[in-house]
Amino acid sequence: MATSPNPTRNDFEALLNESLGGAEGGFEGRVVKGTVTAIENDFAMIDVGLKSEGRVALREFSMPGQKADLNVGDEVEVYVDRVENMNGEAVLSRDRARREAAWDKLEGEFAAGNRVEGVIFGRVKGGFTVDLGGAVAFLPGSQVDVRPVRDVGPLMDIAQPFQILKMDRRRGNIVVSRRAILEETRAEQRSGLIQNLAEGQIIEGVVKNITDYGAFVDLGGIDGLLHVTDISYKRINHPSEMINIGDTVKVQIVRINRDTQRISLGMKQLESDPWEGAIAKYPVGARLSGAVTNITEYGAFIELEPGIEGLVHVSEMSWTKKNVHPGKIVSTSQEVDVVVLDVDMDKRRISLGLKQAQANPWEAFAEKHPVGSTVEGEVKNATEFGLFIGLDGDVDGMVHMSDIAWGISGEDALHLHRKGEMVKAIVLDVDPEKERISLGIKQLEKGAPTAGGAVTSSGLKKGATVTVSVLEVRDGGLEVQAGEDGATGFIKRADLGRDRDEQRPDRFQVGQKFDAMITGFDRSKKPNFSIKALQLAEEKQAVEQYGSSDSGASLGDILGEALKSAKK
Repeated sequence: MATSPNPTRNDFEALLNESLGGAEGGFEGRVVKGTVTAIENDFAMIDVGLKSEGRVALREFSMPGQKADLNVGDEVEVYVDRVENMNGEAVLSRDRARREAAWDKLEGEFAAGNRVEGVIFGRVKGGFTVDLGGAVAFLPGSQVDVRPVRDVGPLMDIAQPFQILKMDRRRGNIVVSRRAILEETRAEQRSGLIQNLAEGQIIEGVVKNITDYGAFVDLGGIDGLLHVTDISYKRINHPSEMINIGDTVKVQIVRINRDTQRISLGMKQLESDPWEGAIAKYPVGARLSGAVTNITEYGAFIELEPGIEGLVHVSEMSWTKKNVHPGKIVSTSQEVDVVVLDVDMDKRRISLGLKQAQANPWEAFAEKHPVGSTVEGEVKNATEFGLFIGLDGDVDGMVHMSDIAWGISGEDALHLHRKGEMVKAIVLDVDPEKERISLGIKQLEKGAPTAGGAVTSSGLKKGATVTVSVLEVRDGGLEVQAGEDGATGFIKRADLGRDRDEQRPDRFQVGQKFDAMITGFDRSKKPNFSIKALQLAEEKQAVEQYGSSDSGASLGDILGEALKSAKK
């Protein structure tokens, strides 16, 4: 600034402001060195070479978790925010100085990918705050450790390494990770430790964590997985049944995957294998006892001895209960008797039968109720082909619709009985292998024919002529009975006479008696009668006795002679 030879008061003031303002104004926004001139209460007075000293809080000189170590005469770096405030003091900041210096250093470390040292000193939403030598960084909760940490207290206020994940100086954001350091360290340790391990090696470790599928065992810096199926030969539902966190266990290294650095461990491999010699101990057909350990939809597992279980398939659980959940037949921990059905040593499977250890109810029924005996039971169900009757031993017998009643169709016979009704029946056949019992209800009727071929117990045989009485007149024919207490049978409409005008059921009345011929027996041994067959037989006999094909006599003449002879 140019000045006149005789400066005025204004010129002198401008020169002074230029001198002081120019020099002191250059301090603002910079980190400078100063000297501690005094410590008053919680503040330190710092002289940085300005017109006036600045006041800085002592806490700005302390690290998180530590007290400030500051004395008069110490030289410190501070940030000059303003040369002079309203009180005439310089506005200084130790935090800003440390932050600016820290940012410069951190940017270099971040670019080089180096670790930085910091201290966790606070908790914020979603994570924690970390002091990186003056710069404050954010530590997400997921980046604290390789596993979730419930209590971070022991990790706070302790200097430890971190990895910078992200930096934005313009926004003042720094994101760090402690987990990345741990994973890198663990990987280095694992690589070194895994070289000293071999499959089949027996080693001790400490149980660190337990899950539903197994336990993680610390082998001295490297973890191995002890799967639940390798803890014991016997069935266990959860690893906690055998081990607890903190237990020292002896394990065998089953498998090492050096590419993924995963180690599989086993405890049961240190015990004797119970399956050795199992085929000799459990021969097919042997009757054994065991406890139910597990129930599924397809069957139940039975423990024969610790480490050996057999499966009873649902189809082998009961003789009579079909399509029933195994849980309705047996319960967990129940002692049951079983029979060995099959042993597969390669797959380590034993098939067992529960029903085979019990008497076959169909065989028992056949011994107690032979064919021809009478039984009584409740109608359990009616189908389109017959009735199912509940019998002794929790078995069912079937009455085919043709064996329900005489003289009516099977469809009509099905409507004669209802579910829940108690009925009596005759045992017609028992097949234990097919689990079938055939019954008959109509065979109990008085005079009903029984097994024995064409000749029955009532003396009826095919071709015999008997006197029958009409029991019922129907459109399709007549229901008749042989003799007073004989077997009942049916005469079809076409068998009521040789001529069409004779084949009318309405020309007969209930109680009317006439002769008819037995033409055979149906499936249920019920006789079939025919008037037409009798007429034809009589005509044939008359022709043979009273005429011939060349005699010239008419059929009427021959029958007349036969009738005269019959009257005499």
